[in-house]
Amino acid sequence: MTERHQLLKRNDIPEEFTWDLTSIYASDEEYEKALDDIAESVPFVKLLQGTIGSSSKALVKGIEGVLAINRMLESAYVYSHLKNDQDTANSTYQNLHDKAISILTNVSEAVSWFEPEIMEIPEDVLAKYLAEDEELRPYAHLLDSITSSREHVLSAREEELLAGASEIFSAPSKTFSVLNNADIQFPKVKDDEGQEVKLSHGLYGKLMESPNRAVREGAFKALYETYDGLKNTFASTLSAHVKAHNYNAKVHNYASARAAALANNHIPEAVYDTLLEVVNKNLPLLHRYVGLRKELLGVDELHMYDMYTPLTGEAPIKYGIEAAKEETLKGLQPLGEDYLSILKEAFGNRWIDWKENEGKRSGAYSSGAYDTNPYILMNWQDSLNELYTLVHELGHSVHSYLTRKNQPFVYGDYSIFLAEIASTTNENILTDHLLKTQTDPNVRIYVLNHYLDGFKGTIFRQTQFAEFEHYVHQQAQAGVPLTQDFMTNYYGDLNAKYYGPEVEKDPEIAIEWARIPHFYYNYYVYQYATGFSAATALAKKIVDGEEGALDRYLSYLKSGNSAYPIDVIKKAGVDMTQAAYIEDAMMVFEERLNELEQLIAESKK
Repeated sequence: MTERHQLLKRNDIPEEFTWDLTSIYASDEEYEKALDDIAESVPFVKLLQGTIGSSSKALVKGIEGVLAINRMLESAYVYSHLKNDQDTANSTYQNLHDKAISILTNVSEAVSWFEPEIMEIPEDVLAKYLAEDEELRPYAHLLDSITSSREHVLSAREEELLAGASEIFSAPSKTFSVLNNADIQFPKVKDDEGQEVKLSHGLYGKLMESPNRAVREGAFKALYETYDGLKNTFASTLSAHVKAHNYNAKVHNYASARAAALANNHIPEAVYDTLLEVVNKNLPLLHRYVGLRKELLGVDELHMYDMYTPLTGEAPIKYGIEAAKEETLKGLQPLGEDYLSILKEAFGNRWIDWKENEGKRSGAYSSGAYDTNPYILMNWQDSLNELYTLVHELGHSVHSYLTRKNQPFVYGDYSIFLAEIASTTNENILTDHLLKTQTDPNVRIYVLNHYLDGFKGTIFRQTQFAEFEHYVHQQAQAGVPLTQDFMTNYYGDLNAKYYGPEVEKDPEIAIEWARIPHFYYNYYVYQYATGFSAATALAKKIVDGEEGALDRYLSYLKSGNSAYPIDVIKKAGVDMTQAAYIEDAMMVFEERLNELEQLIAESKK
């Protein structure tokens, strides 16, 4: 058996490969005392209700009271979920995490009055408070972010009624989740060994990477045959979900569901429109890459089930943990000594839980609170992909570290819109490093293909999703029924437009809209594409040594929530309302596609 199947118990993992959570609480007893302190603070926060509009001093007291309990809660929650994730079978930490969740719910209820009461303070009164009280001024951006949507807030009674109906509005999404994850029944298909296996969402992804084309085709057709049998039900859930978005936007005086969704992060709609415009203009690049896939696979017809099988086999290089640390420090040198010193601190002070053990949560993430280290969970397997995962999560952790070191607690976080930029910038810089230092053509081909596949999946594919999502919202708003026929026909044409003439128009892929959970996330998916585009453009500026590029980038990492996301990323030198950053990313894609084509041509000589 492999080492992966002979998992160690948590207690058998050497300490140097585990994270050190004693810097949060020295013991579980200290943690439980912190939970008790938070619980005791809840009544005092409730006493602030109804007072904060009476004076500037009362407003400061209210803001600081709410922030204080949230700050305590943040550390306690992070400690509990990290302890639970390191061994989910440990009943002690299951109980401690459950207790933290219970207290989180109590605190949320205790402070639910806070933002509505700020909204009730008249605009001129709030301006007067800010002018007269220096202690209030540091919270000006917080107050603006809360009150900027005044025109979209209904009466207290109307908002109460809508809040009471929130479970009804969320019903289509919940129904989709139950149907898609629990009730749907997939048939059996054949795997790489010729064995019949029950198809599932997770297995489908693995089978799509199979080198055996018959396996891929069988899984593809079986999956979509299942969705085709439920297409009217899925059309009903998605249609109802879209209508709920449109209704909520309308009653809150927004021009559209998209306008309402993007207003949550103060993102101009031009960001969305620019993404769709530039990606559509550059679809010929995707068509070229797809054509290269057809050539390398040596097939007469390229199908959608051929899109995910690796073109280059297993990575020709692997990294153990120590080698990965060394390569990370070399690869991220363009980010400067201050950045590297934080990476060394992460490695030296046990911010990272490296190894897999029984009961450990799968995958990888970066997590932490304002008063903790930005910890990283890994499940290390020696590979190049794991190195990429490491630098990705370190991007998040350094972003968190610099934000918390340079911002007060009130602005010591950052929006989802900005989160993936820091992590994927690291990935892009690592790719540049590997291409500059690896001379083996097979390694270079693998790295280039890894980058291009990531670009395809994150920019082109997610923009395709974003285009579909916006279209169905627009059509529903115009009164067009979102039947399965309507959505299937549109999605099939959209998919053909994105992948181009080299790909067969498989009828099965037209029903793909039915299985995408992101369509229930309310204009979320476009952020993957904008973030990866910005990261690609920023990484190029940094590695090319463009004057001021690194300083601007570090300024963005330090800004947190001290300004609106669109203004924060401008500090890094990217205006997301304009096309330039996506065009710059497309130039990088084309350069690396050119190199891959050249290397492949040379390998055939």
